[in-house]
Amino acid sequence: MAPSPREAAPRLQQEMNAVVESVNKTIDRLLPETDLAENKLYQAMRHGTLNGGKRLRPFLVMHSASLFNVDPLRARRVAAALEFVHCYSLVHDDLPAMDNAALRRGKPTVHRQYDEATAILAGDALLTLAFQVLSEPDTHEDPRVRCELISALAKASGGHGMVGGQMLDLIGEEKEFDLGTISRLQRMKTGKLMAFACEAGAIMGKGNEPHRKALCNYAYDLGLAFQVTDDILDVEADPQDTGKDTQKDEQAGKATFVSAMGKEQAKERAEMLVKQAIAHLKIFDGRAEMLKELAQYVLERRA
Repeated sequence: MAPSPREAAPRLQQEMNAVVESVNKTIDRLLPETDLAENKLYQAMRHGTLNGGKRLRPFLVMHSASLFNVDPLRARRVAAALEFVHCYSLVHDDLPAMDNAALRRGKPTVHRQYDEATAILAGDALLTLAFQVLSEPDTHEDPRVRCELISALAKASGGHGMVGGQMLDLIGEEKEFDLGTISRLQRMKTGKLMAFACEAGAIMGKGNEPHRKALCNYAYDLGLAFQVTDDILDVEADPQDTGKDTQKDEQAGKATFVSAMGKEQAKERAEMLVKQAIAHLKIFDGRAEMLKELAQYVLERRA
């Protein structure tokens, strides 16, 4: 029997906290400070990765991996690698050349804490560290699996994925997009990395094609729902709750789901996407309850 919403929230929070703690320990181990002259770089990298964050993508990695009985130690390495890519994108996204943000996770952004040049280098170093981690035998004993992980993350984060989506996001400041283009933008910018997070567990566990497809479809709907709610929060949330600047999209004239549909229709779209995401998990016969609860959390979150 599925838990009631009141029972589900504490259990989900407990699981999310466990992922945050375990993945942060992995990040801390993979990204130590040094006594060498370039330690400022590592301090900036750690500032960009260890200053909070809900670790939604690592959560998806860990719980998709558990569906295929993957060793949690290996799953945490993949989760950390993915978080390095995600955090590099945030460091660069916050730069004056893009969003020029002052806050991230309630703390000064990397370029504000250090300087622009250091922030650029920190992002570059986080990106390359991610692929180093995936390439190492400790991540998986099968080199073909490691190569597939590297290839999948590269595709998700490159020009046909997150970076391409960011380019469309910048173009959207000057050009009006229709709803279809906004959906494509967010599918690339947010959905591709979430799809990798879910598919990574199946790659490590050598899951079959129907299971992999179900997880990818779940992730794409979840990613769009996440972005829709993010657009809504940008309009109506308090920066003290979100830990970052709000109303930046409207000020920059960016194309968002709220600007294209209005707030109420955007909320309806988010609800529909979450229902679709949950429906994709039926193939796992009740073994993906945490993924279901995460989808509901994305709909209800306030930060």
